Amino acid sequence: MWSGTFLSSIGSQLTNVAVGLQVYDLTGSTFKVGLVGLVALVPLIVFGLYGGSIVDAFDRRRVIITSSTGLFTMALCFALQAWAGLEQLWLLYLLVAVQSGFWAVNSPARMAILPRLLPAPMLPAANALSGLANSVGMTLGPLLAGFWVSWFGFGGTYFSEVVLLGVALTTLVALPPMPPVGEVRRSGLGSVLEGLNYLRTRPNVRMTFVVDLIAMIFAMPRVLFPALGAAVIGGGAETAGILAAGIATGAVLAGVFSGPLGRVRRQGLAVLVAIVAWGSSITLFGLVVGLSSGPLPDGGARWLLWPAFALLAVSGMADSISGVFRSTILQAATPDQMRGRLQGVFVVVVAGGPRLGDLVVGSAADLTGEGVAAVAGGLTCIALVVLMGLLQPRFARYDARDPQP
Repeated sequence: MWSGTFLSSIGSQLTNVAVGLQVYDLTGSTFKVGLVGLVALVPLIVFGLYGGSIVDAFDRRRVIITSSTGLFTMALCFALQAWAGLEQLWLLYLLVAVQSGFWAVNSPARMAILPRLLPAPMLPAANALSGLANSVGMTLGPLLAGFWVSWFGFGGTYFSEVVLLGVALTTLVALPPMPPVGEVRRSGLGSVLEGLNYLRTRPNVRMTFVVDLIAMIFAMPRVLFPALGAAVIGGGAETAGILAAGIATGAVLAGVFSGPLGRVRRQGLAVLVAIVAWGSSITLFGLVVGLSSGPLPDGGARWLLWPAFALLAVSGMADSISGVFRSTILQAATPDQMRGRLQGVFVVVVAGGPRLGDLVVGSAADLTGEGVAAVAGGLTCIALVVLMGLLQPRFARYDARDPQP
């Protein structure tokens, strides 16, 4: 399953980049490229919540194979429309929306399977490996896409995802049957509401979502990268790409050296510390970026690129560590019959938080400048996470040896 996750991650990133390039090739409009994200977000939210109830109501092996088959079919449709030269913007948007819906069911199914395959002490390692696979995919996929679109065209690039997903699909066949356990609730709105009510009454599990939303809404800096490359540090798209790679690089490093995480028992406290580290690194990043507005010689701001990259790498490591423990708490402290629904909420939070962060941090940057926005966001993140830790002291005392929701 991990091999399939790794291949799927690369393939999905290939397609994400290729779709943006094809939309721009058809329209010449950055706004219409941006609409791709909105088109994907709506089904992601809807099917992230509803798909979680499907995961809890049916055999998880069947759910993951069915949704993976759907993703494979969508990848083939992307390739066919490119080879046929249809050049229809509405068709691309439609394919993106359907693909997003399948992914929103597939992702919680993959995460909910892990506690059925592995003993609880191995969950941190499994989540670290999953995070590593996604981080490498986010780094390698866009890099390959840029070259492959130039060499093989859009059709060839899309077809590469078809091949990767085809191999990934075969890896899932070996999974054992995983029928639901305990009381089975029929999938639907009532099941979704039951999952949300469970989340409302379980403070430790709820905190994993709250603190992640705080980190992503107030201190996610990615929206600043284009302006930093164009007008602050300089270097244009190259600088923006290097900064974006900083967070992914840190996440990869955290995955590679994640072995000691399996020995951490106070996992709630580890989440709080990791998010404070995230906020601190973003604050320092903002201070470094703010230096570029000072009296530097020509090109002097370019020397700030590498300290900024290093701080973003630290933030990526902190975010990855937080993600490992948040996923582990969710999997270990939630009863099996609820895991799919809460993993669906997890998908919505992980996807929606950074998009809200783009709006909040981007608006702040327009009013105050990029450096001030990053500093203010980082400090706000630290303050709110510390406050939540004080208001919910049970979360800091959460012990992996006795997982309480």
